[in-house]
Amino acid sequence: MENYDLIVIGGGPAGYNGAERAAGTGLKVLLIEKEDLGGTCLNRGCIPTKTFLYSGKIYHYVKGDCERYGVKYDNPEVKHKAIVAKKDQVVKTLVGGIGAAMKRKKIKVVYGTAKLGDKKDGVFRVTVDDEKYTGKSLLIATGSAPVIPKIPGVDEEIVKGTVVTSTEVLMLEEVPEKLVIIGGGVIGFEMAAYFQMMGSQVTVMEMLDKVLGNNDREISAIIQKQMEQKGIRFFLNSKVCEIKNGVCKFVKDGEEISINYDKVLLSVGRKPVTDLEGLEQLGVKIQKGAIVTDDECHTTAEGIYAAGDVNGKITLAHVGYREAEVAVNNILGKKDRMDYSAIAGVVYTHPEAAFVGLNEEQAKEAGIDIEVKKVSINFSGRHVVENGMSDGICKIVIDKKKEIIIGASLLCSYASEIIYSLALMIQNKIPVESIVRTVFPHPTVCEIIREALMD
Repeated sequence: MENYDLIVIGGGPAGYNGAERAAGTGLKVLLIEKEDLGGTCLNRGCIPTKTFLYSGKIYHYVKGDCERYGVKYDNPEVKHKAIVAKKDQVVKTLVGGIGAAMKRKKIKVVYGTAKLGDKKDGVFRVTVDDEKYTGKSLLIATGSAPVIPKIPGVDEEIVKGTVVTSTEVLMLEEVPEKLVIIGGGVIGFEMAAYFQMMGSQVTVMEMLDKVLGNNDREISAIIQKQMEQKGIRFFLNSKVCEIKNGVCKFVKDGEEISINYDKVLLSVGRKPVTDLEGLEQLGVKIQKGAIVTDDECHTTAEGIYAAGDVNGKITLAHVGYREAEVAVNNILGKKDRMDYSAIAGVVYTHPEAAFVGLNEEQAKEAGIDIEVKKVSINFSGRHVVENGMSDGICKIVIDKKKEIIIGASLLCSYASEIIYSLALMIQNKIPVESIVRTVFPHPTVCEIIREALMD
């Protein structure tokens, strides 16, 4: 039986990052992974989808958009199989990089399904395929899985391959002629953008009265309108009632409507994976399908921590990274806490949308006296040079009493690379007066932040 200071269960962003951080401090670490290092993010999520979207962006330019910049390219052709192959190559390279990092840090990686035993003499007993290990602390990072809604016909269509989740859609060898996407959140939105650029007739159905979940309503409406102008159809306040034999039936405003499809993508959310044998017997509380953790990432059981999607808080890879760091620091006796006030989220469409902190609606609901600063992205010279005039905006929510930024939303090129600066301002409560005195480089898109604050 091998003994470890820390046993990490799950090799996704939270798991491998936690293992690296712990090993870097001198702890002896075991990492147990059921499938592939990198988890959903690297193998079936963030990285594969961004590979697709970048290919789509290139095709968008060469197809004709680049002509307004004085560049002409005739007869561009989509080779979806080549894009899938490129995605696989990128994933393979990055997964190999994580494996190399584990070896470098002397972290033992075991593949298989972990089973938790009892805690005895201050150590946890864990079994993987009859091999036994012990660890002084446990970090649970088993991630999440796509939700399969209970819609009549779905199970049969999944077996036939006509209904897919965010996992299988990345493996399609051909671009479907007619694609129906159920769920207008970030995943559904990004896949709608990609397949529309590649030639699909895309229809998005959403139960809520807006797309992109709880993100800023105004920007969500703008980006939906942009997608509609490109040919994507949206049905909001709609409930799907049957998916069968190439026909998707749904109800909107009391009327039943039918739409034909070649493929249906289910993107209605993800659920934490908590089916780890022995977990609850050790005293780990599971509530609403997720492991309960405090702001130190500690579970309800002494010595057991959880990070990433499994805690059901914010299903983003970068949140899992930070939660794992917090967990490891507390395992080492270094007090550390999670701060969820400035978590940035990005929609990698073209242009990009990014959000952080409280949006206008949320701030008002919280009873905060706010001032909203908003400016057209056309005040950015670089944005106009590269994209022409557009309806993108920079929107900043300010706490009038404290004179600090509490939220921000961007719809513009490079939004994903700029939003971190606003997260930094929010988390560190930098006074607005100090921000406007900062000299932003010109010409850049990021200087739109100062333009907005200067109104």
